[in-house]
Amino acid sequence: MIRIKAGVPPWLRSSARALGLPTLWGAVAITYKLVCPPAHDAGFGARLVTGAVFFAVGTGLVVHVRYALLREVRQIRKVAAAAQNVLLRPLPPRVAGLALAGGQLSAERGASVGGDLYDVLATEHGVRIVMGDVRGHGLAALSTVAAVLGSFREAGHDEPELAGVLRRLDRALARHLGERARCERPGGDPGPDSPVAEEFVTLLLVEIRADGGIVALNCGHPWPYRLRSLSGPRGVRGRAFPVTEADPLPPLGPFPLPAEPALVPCGPLLPGEALFLHTDGVADARDARGRFFPLEIALIEAIRSDPLAPDAVIRAVFRQLLRHTRGLPTDDAAVLVLGNDRGRTRAGRGTYLPRPAHRVV
Repeated sequence: MIRIKAGVPPWLRSSARALGLPTLWGAVAITYKLVCPPAHDAGFGARLVTGAVFFAVGTGLVVHVRYALLREVRQIRKVAAAAQNVLLRPLPPRVAGLALAGGQLSAERGASVGGDLYDVLATEHGVRIVMGDVRGHGLAALSTVAAVLGSFREAGHDEPELAGVLRRLDRALARHLGERARCERPGGDPGPDSPVAEEFVTLLLVEIRADGGIVALNCGHPWPYRLRSLSGPRGVRGRAFPVTEADPLPPLGPFPLPAEPALVPCGPLLPGEALFLHTDGVADARDARGRFFPLEIALIEAIRSDPLAPDAVIRAVFRQLLRHTRGLPTDDAAVLVLGNDRGRTRAGRGTYLPRPAHRVV
């Protein structure tokens, strides 16, 4: 049985509250003009009083409208922040004994998410990481980001092999792009000239196993950097270098996956080391003279602290990136840092614990 509550609908009550005060002020102004004798007096003093009354009413209306707009903006920002936290959920400070932090800079002013995506899962198969970049940037790429991340959060736990996760993501992306194409041209063939036909996603899947070994599958994405702190082995201290030089697979979307994608071994993640994953919006950022952002130099500057703190590395890199571009970059930029600090203690200073993961906007 459906029950209908009697009474004034909420939207009508809200509209009545919003219009009540301006209506009252308007009524005061009209009453003054019609009833009060000074409003009909042609003298300078009477005109001055009348002008003051109407100025006060107009100022009150402007202040009220401004307050109402600010209240709506605050509400919209709360809703947007909640939606963004569901899409790119805040990362925990630690995952399976690894220190963790992630950060995002959106090219869409006022947004904290865009075409870049990342997530980290602690599964029975190891710690699994996804880092991706949807073609385009800003709010228009959010639906594709949601489709890829939603599939990864299920497949990352379900699939025993990393190649199976990649195949699931590829199928999810194909379904999503097909649905978008049908929405753009309902009842017809999307055709090769559809904008959806040119969509693609560069994607990096990384698995860190219980023994610290790293394997990866790369579909057109930049390889991560391995960071070694100042306390690393002599001769390799304070270094930043790619984990491998292997050729990546084509991006997801326009090209079919190989029948058996080959895992790329990337060596172990030793204590005191960290992985720095990033999208091409970081390395391809340019300054006013067209020079690319010197990422490797920025990383070496960022790892001077010992031990490595992932959130400190992200802050240092973003600070240098914003200085290089003199503001927000023209493309979305996302980074993810995982540090192996297992068993690292310092005499008299206790066990190193990272600060909470953060998102830079």
